[in-house]
Amino acid sequence: MSTNPNCLERRAGQRFELHLPLAVHFEGRTVPGFTQDLSSRGVFFYAETSLPEGAAVELTFTMPSEITLGENMPVRCQGRVLRSSTSQAGQRSGIAVKLDSYQYLPSNEPTSQFVRVSAASPAGAVSDPIAR
Repeated sequence: MSTNPNCLERRAGQRFELHLPLAVHFEGRTVPGFTQDLSSRGVFFYAETSLPEGAAVELTFTMPSEITLGENMPVRCQGRVLRSSTSQAGQRSGIAVKLDSYQYLPSNEPTSQFVRVSAASPAGAVSDPIAR
């Protein structure tokens, strides 16, 4: 399949390919995930859960300095699931969320602890916890 270099881009906002750990809050649960890409209007991420189209979610993560043009800043976003698809291995779901609102959080606000698992690490190896 080839792509047409003259095809018009329909996205209104710039998309950033960023692989950031995030917390997905929905229906009273919180699960870890990681972003694939991010824009001002939406985010595509992977998580070990599936979410139905239209589900309300809250995402928390640290917005990197490349986007804030200042310091790394914790952010909380509210949005709705546009689509969700399970990976071929059946372990993770790719989830697209349209962001309705977001707010920057104080840097001293307590956040969850998640452990980043590296594909380059031996099976079962994890790196240090990442403060979220």
